Amino acid sequence: MKINLLHVTFDMHIGGTEQVIKNLVEATDKSKFNTFILCIESPIGPIGEMLSEKGYKIDALSRKAGFDLKLIFEIRRYVIQHQIDVLHCHQYTPWVYGALASVLTGTKVIFTEHGRFYPDRSSWKRKYINPWLVKLTDHITSISKATKQALVDYEYIPASRIDVIYNGIAELEGNAEEAQKLREKLSISEDTLILGTISRLDPIKNHRLLVLSFARVQKENPKLRLLIVGDGDLRPDLEQQVKELEISDKVIFTGFQTNPVDYLQLMDIFLLPSFSEGTSMTLLEAMSLAKPCIVTDVGGNPEIIEDQISGLVTPSNDENRLVAACDSLIKDSKLRKKLGDAGKAQFEERFTVQCMLRNYQAIYL
Repeated sequence: MKINLLHVTFDMHIGGTEQVIKNLVEATDKSKFNTFILCIESPIGPIGEMLSEKGYKIDALSRKAGFDLKLIFEIRRYVIQHQIDVLHCHQYTPWVYGALASVLTGTKVIFTEHGRFYPDRSSWKRKYINPWLVKLTDHITSISKATKQALVDYEYIPASRIDVIYNGIAELEGNAEEAQKLREKLSISEDTLILGTISRLDPIKNHRLLVLSFARVQKENPKLRLLIVGDGDLRPDLEQQVKELEISDKVIFTGFQTNPVDYLQLMDIFLLPSFSEGTSMTLLEAMSLAKPCIVTDVGGNPEIIEDQISGLVTPSNDENRLVAACDSLIKDSKLRKKLGDAGKAQFEERFTVQCMLRNYQAIYL
């Protein structure tokens, strides 16, 4: 008999958590599991719509502001109606509602923490509530050791109750022909080295540091371009910063791209200068394409990239160190190749969707 597995999340818009759920749903063994997705907020979002069109069962509720007592009973009704065996809650708030909804249903409850706010914080309420939620939960996982420690420090969850399961993705397949067309479309010559990043344009991603560092690096290396893939509220400020630094002709804002793999394939160096990260999906994508990566020493980054071995790790918000790291890769093509190949090998060993799925299915069963 198949196991009925329900993923509970906020919604299925564009983001790392949503991508993880999508990867899990699509890769889960359909001979063993019937998979459902329940969003506690509406609308379900583009990833949800995409999965729905593929035939996956996805529903949405409408969480009200404050503590929504009615939502607990709505989730409970769903669990009972669909005879859910395993309830996988993604993020803290869905966990609260999902764990309470599953009391006395016989449903196995799993909570995965996908990331933390920056700066992190706690509350006296959680100090008293979370130990009870832990008792209602069969398995607790986090996507990095750093995230696990945050659960210990800020959520008062015993370290012994938390397992680390890293995010995993399907290995990307680049298309050289499409990448070449894109290079021509962007008017980037063959002898131009391309630095780039892919993320929402949000202060936590620290694009300001990226732009400042690139402005310095390109003075000695005029044949450089910076690709900033993504969109967000910070875009007007970043465009103004680029203008003031007089590098508008060297920085390309692509806006949001539903499938940015061709842009990623164009990049000679991938940069992730964030203030905070869990397990970055775009970092894993860059590694799968053997791109040499420079990341900041925050969150899960140093667990994914081993400094000087599979990439370069710089201190958070350190402009001089980021400039130096960029310079070292720009000037040394052999080092770029070495780090890129090592990053790809690390990805294949630890960060594929098959690795992630194998670890989750072990606790589902």
